Amino acid sequence: MKLRTDLLKKLTADDILEEAAVNQHRYKAEPTFSKTGTGYLFEFLRSCHKRAPFLFFNGNTFAEIGRALANALFNDLPYMRKKEVASAVAHFITGVLDRDSMASIISSCARTAQLLPGDRVRTLRGTLRGVIVRVLEDGRVAWRPDSGVTELIALPETLAPE
Repeated sequence: MKLRTDLLKKLTADDILEEAAVNQHRYKAEPTFSKTGTGYLFEFLRSCHKRAPFLFFNGNTFAEIGRALANALFNDLPYMRKKEVASAVAHFITGVLDRDSMASIISSCARTAQLLPGDRVRTLRGTLRGVIVRVLEDGRVAWRPDSGVTELIALPETLAPE
């Protein structure tokens, strides 16, 4: 069974809120809903996951909907940062991440990096940490990981300041 994510292009926030309002009597209200913004949407998907309306694949279903929505909402981010945000949202929906951690990841990915020589950085996944050596003319940065003497060249959006 393939999830029809192409239908999400036609879905609006008003449609989701209308459907939630119509079915609200069927479910116990969650006290953490914020009622506005994307946080409400992701919390709503998390509550759907907790209710487990399908026999199988509840986590995968609602996580994929969350990923698709995150990709649409954060479309202006560079590819790698958008991928990290979508992953954080999916992990929040399935209960692996708490709300504060998800919000922290989203805000750190949404920040534009203004990197200067001497700044401490890490890769988006945190696998390498190092220091910026120089900023190249084309906007890329040369940086040296803590674990070696080799300089690596990277786009600023693939690094996060520490």
